[in-house]
Amino acid sequence: MIDFSEVDVLDTNDTITYQCKGPWTLHNITKLSKKLKTPYKDKKIIFDFSKISDFDTHGILLFIQTIKKLQKQRCNVSKIGETEKFIALYQVCEDNFPSDVVTPKKDVGISVFLYNIGKTITESKKTLINFFSFVGGLTEAVGIVTIYPLRFRLQAMFYHIENSGIKAIPIILLTSFLIGIVIAFQGAVQLEKFGANIFIVEMVSISVTRELAPLLTAIVIAGRSASAYTAQIGVMKITEEIDAMKTMGFSVWDFLIIPRVFGLMISLPLIVFFADIVSIFGGMVVANFQLGISFEEFALRMQESVEIKHVVIGLIKAPIFGWIIAVIGCFRGFQISSSTESVGKYTTISVVNAIFWVIAMDAIISVLLTEIGL
Repeated sequence: MIDFSEVDVLDTNDTITYQCKGPWTLHNITKLSKKLKTPYKDKKIIFDFSKISDFDTHGILLFIQTIKKLQKQRCNVSKIGETEKFIALYQVCEDNFPSDVVTPKKDVGISVFLYNIGKTITESKKTLINFFSFVGGLTEAVGIVTIYPLRFRLQAMFYHIENSGIKAIPIILLTSFLIGIVIAFQGAVQLEKFGANIFIVEMVSISVTRELAPLLTAIVIAGRSASAYTAQIGVMKITEEIDAMKTMGFSVWDFLIIPRVFGLMISLPLIVFFADIVSIFGGMVVANFQLGISFEEFALRMQESVEIKHVVIGLIKAPIFGWIIAVIGCFRGFQISSSTESVGKYTTISVVNAIFWVIAMDAIISVLLTEIGL
């Protein structure tokens, strides 16, 4: 029996024979790989395994690798002298041999651009359909709660009013006061040039109560509450709490969505009214120090010239903005998958969507009210 590894290459006309001898195992594989060269093209190749004394997977894989190289060089490869054990191991190694990695073709810039556009449109269409389905489910759930009011979770709603409304008062206080100061200060500089100092009252009061206080308050709440709703529901989905609720027969709409939606729709008008007062006070401060208009004079002028409809319009916008923020926040929360990465992704998307649709809805309402003379 041959106890050393060897490869004899016999060249006869157009046929090349590899006579493999000895043990083809891990111990000899480095030496054999150097001897098993493949400088042939368009040849008939025969591998003779009859004189192999021992083999393992390393030796078999070397054979397979060599044969594949020869086949790429358009050689006709055949094998002789295999034992049943050799054939069985060879088949297993060949079935699990890694396939060649195909280098992807470099995409043309315009094709990538068009592909991304199509992908975005398709995903947007799917998201829009899912959103309308979500709103439909919410509407149905609200209808059921209306018929069976005992299902409404009042305590949960008060909890969300506290978290989304009362706890937001400090940041709303600071933001609204600065809004009033900025509007009044910028207006005072211009009005003082024309001797129309007193019109600072109308400028501050109308712009704040009708547009700025509801809009900016909603944007702040969107950053606070939409992100919180998305993250809370998303984490509950990841930890399978939502699945557990469904298994126990609890309605996700009743426990998670309706209290948040109604809580924000109730708390936002109250916060907007608070923001109106603080913003107007900021305008009063600037008017007093910059233009010499006292607080009493400012209040009397506002009572005489500013119609209550401007305050009412701003307060009517608030629950609409609250509905948009809460629904988008909850909807994006249910889109979160089982990865923590998606929590950050959909939380960001939630805030961006909520702010965009708040601004868009404010623009739509303003145009409609202007067209009907309000």
